[in-house]
Amino acid sequence: MASRTSSLKFFSLLICSIAIVQMAAAGDPDIITDFIAPPNGTVDGNFFTYTGFRVLVGGGSPPTAFTVLKATLAEFPALNGQSVSYAVLQFPSGTTNPPHTHPRSAELLFLVDGTLEVGFVDTKNNLFTQTLQAGDLFVFPKGLAHFQYNADSQNPALAISAFGSANAGTVSIPSTLFATGIDDNVLAISFKTDVATIQKLKAGLAPKP
Repeated sequence: MASRTSSLKFFSLLICSIAIVQMAAAGDPDIITDFIAPPNGTVDGNFFTYTGFRVLVGGGSPPTAFTVLKATLAEFPALNGQSVSYAVLQFPSGTTNPPHTHPRSAELLFLVDGTLEVGFVDTKNNLFTQTLQAGDLFVFPKGLAHFQYNADSQNPALAISAFGSANAGTVSIPSTLFATGIDDNVLAISFKTDVATIQKLKAGLAPKP
């Protein structure tokens, strides 16, 4: 009887362990069809085609500020259930993609043109940085705070990022802290500064009229 009880406990522990591993490894939910069709609409080649990046090859003027063009679930419904999305990052000289996280996916960045200073901070507060040259790849692990910066004062940079989720999500650290209404005193104590400094930071992130 004791042996049977021990076996049941071991089996239960094994099942729980497998479930935890599966939850930890899961990204987007698996689907049981080839794709998820729109509830009201015709599915043809157009449904699987996204044209939002045509502006990149249309010969228009380059942006004057950091710009992100996305192909995520929000812009491209055919990605629903496919566990993939895409972004094109345009960096004019001296611009940055401020520290942020993607809670639902790692990011694999390919630098097409220019140079970029990139980095992320792990859960032990270790900072990992690199200067990327055109043709380099860099991976930002899932959920970790990271940034990209074009330190070149003369030349722009262009990068493409791939994600293992149709909706990786983006949490901007400056906006999350200073543009969401968190109490000034909470922030002042947390950053060991005064309320006036916090208010200046908030004013800098306020929408321009």
